[in-house]
Amino acid sequence: MSTERRLATWLQSKSADERRVLLERTGFVSEEGVNPRALARLLLQYHVTLTMIGECTLPQSQALSAVAWLAARRHGGLTGYWHTMDPSTRAVPRTDVIDLLAGTDQGLRADAKATLDDLSEMALVLPPHGKQVVVALGLHVALADSAGLGRPAAELLTAHFNAPEVHRIAAELGFPKAGTREGAQRNVLDMLSDPDRVRALLTGAPASVRDHLDTVIRHGSRVLSHVYEGAYDYSPNPKIRFREGGSGDQDTDWLARRGLLLPSGAEDVAEVPIEVATAVLGEPRMPFTPRPPQPPADLPPAPQADGSAQAAITAAISQIERLLAVCAEQPLALRKSGGIAVRDTRRAAKAAGTSEETARFWLDLAAQAQLLAPHAEPVERPKGYRGRLPDPVVTLLPTGAYDTWLGRAPAERLVPFITTWAGVLPPGGQWPVALTAPDDPYAVGARYALFEALAALPPGKGGDTLPYLLACATWHRPHQVAGPPDTADQLTAILREAELLGTVATGTLTDAGRTVLDLLRSGQAWTPVEERLASALTGMLPAPQATAVFQADLTAVVRGIPTGELAALLDESADRESEGHAVVWRFSAATVRRALDAGHDADELLTRLAAVTTAPLPQPLEYLIKDVGRTHGRMRVVRSGCCVRSDDETLIDELARTRALAKLGLHKIAPTVLISSVGERETLAGLRSAGYTPVLEDETGAAVIERPSQRRAAPS
Repeated sequence: MSTERRLATWLQSKSADERRVLLERTGFVSEEGVNPRALARLLLQYHVTLTMIGECTLPQSQALSAVAWLAARRHGGLTGYWHTMDPSTRAVPRTDVIDLLAGTDQGLRADAKATLDDLSEMALVLPPHGKQVVVALGLHVALADSAGLGRPAAELLTAHFNAPEVHRIAAELGFPKAGTREGAQRNVLDMLSDPDRVRALLTGAPASVRDHLDTVIRHGSRVLSHVYEGAYDYSPNPKIRFREGGSGDQDTDWLARRGLLLPSGAEDVAEVPIEVATAVLGEPRMPFTPRPPQPPADLPPAPQADGSAQAAITAAISQIERLLAVCAEQPLALRKSGGIAVRDTRRAAKAAGTSEETARFWLDLAAQAQLLAPHAEPVERPKGYRGRLPDPVVTLLPTGAYDTWLGRAPAERLVPFITTWAGVLPPGGQWPVALTAPDDPYAVGARYALFEALAALPPGKGGDTLPYLLACATWHRPHQVAGPPDTADQLTAILREAELLGTVATGTLTDAGRTVLDLLRSGQAWTPVEERLASALTGMLPAPQATAVFQADLTAVVRGIPTGELAALLDESADRESEGHAVVWRFSAATVRRALDAGHDADELLTRLAAVTTAPLPQPLEYLIKDVGRTHGRMRVVRSGCCVRSDDETLIDELARTRALAKLGLHKIAPTVLISSVGERETLAGLRSAGYTPVLEDETGAAVIERPSQRRAAPS
């Protein structure tokens, strides 16, 4: 039976949820049931294999590398990406894999067996799961050189040295000069292939040399060194020679002169041959690290983690609300080259009371969460025009999901942003433009690895743990956490984003962060997750406030997060002034007029505000609302072309003489009527900017309630 059919049979024995998790690990998702035969075929493809390797921990990767290394020694190397052979033809004995990883250490052998079992459940070790270990062909290609054991000395000498270097090593080992390169190389290989002679040679070496060699062998058999120089890459003579004057490191030079360290073929990288590693270790051994690094023992307490997380969540909810409101009221323009213009991002950030960097972060997540989407305004063709129409203007508008999102409790509004962040790629690099294409395919794995590292910290401990986090995150996702020097920058950026979302505070996981990690570990789809995450967020926040404290300085203060209804009322009739543990709104004549324009009258507005106050409304606020209410609508802008009318003839005369209104071209055609030379919108705006409070009137004489139209984009 072929490996594909065995794998399909094994998948058939799994539940639908288990098959779905396996499919998601390949980078694909499906709303329908997963066909076992199709999934088996997919799991054996080269590019899918590479994707699944990214999900491996360090010991799992080491075990797969051991399988690939043993198969290369037993069956020969495998190059290229496409092969028709069955993976079972490159099987290796399970006991050999365990021996290579653990030797005779019974504890390590148990860990190695458990690691192979885990890989079987991940479908990286393939059925029949017996005495032979079978893996997909792509693993043999990708991992054969990553075992960290070094290649045979004969291969390295032949590939990288000319005759003079081989003769030089033979002379250093004490051999008389041979007549040919072959003779000299044979002497060197005879020496290196004899473990007793290698150990005797090392016995006479300085202790620092022995320590250096042992360190290199136990960390993958390769080391950065300047001991060699010569041509690399595409040179017609890619042979390597010893660098004049040595490498600058006496221990490395000692090993290289005697052939215990040879060129790897990569520039400035030397390699310990497998024969030397075997002589030092007593048997071929691969690095095997079954346990993650432990946190430092002297970690300081995480100061005020709960308070910091609460403040972050409160700020996040408020900033996101205001950013999306900006997109609804004055949509952000999308550039033809992609992304949001820096000018529009700056405007949105200012309106939301946050930095441009944070605004870009929220806008990207909102678009990924389908709360925002591009919308192309249709261009109407003028009557009789047959030429090419201009390209439509594309803006960023809320989708229909935004209206549902607004109706949710405050904690629930943050849920789609956290789940989206945990499972999608970030935008590209440091480019200061929101909504650009992602360029870090490993970010999701790095986030998971960082959360695992944070979860291992003792309860209540945190602080500056970046060195530990680097090591632990690399253990959890060695193929997805960037290598030095980018790792620290990558993890620092992830920590900053996690703190904005309230999943990390003062260097430790919050309840929301632990919930996210549990869900990532289980591989659950995000559909049932929202309740658990919303519950965790709700537990971290005080109850939403349905009342405000109104003060004589015309401010209203809500201590905590306001309910949606309270925030909507205050946003309609006042301007937000500051945020944090408390949100402050300020009333003014302009904000009250805005509320009256939206259809309220003064008495109704006072009644609604009185219903959400903890004490009687201050007299200055009552006077302000009543004063604006008295003057509101004393003049009417009529749609026919347009004109301004008022029963107050004195007011009409005043308007006609006001210099600030000259651009409207107002002319008195009756004691109570002015005609304007511009349209109704421009007339309304001009009067309001001059401090007046007109209302719009239709042709029947009825006041028009001015509410901004709610345009929505279709989800992309």
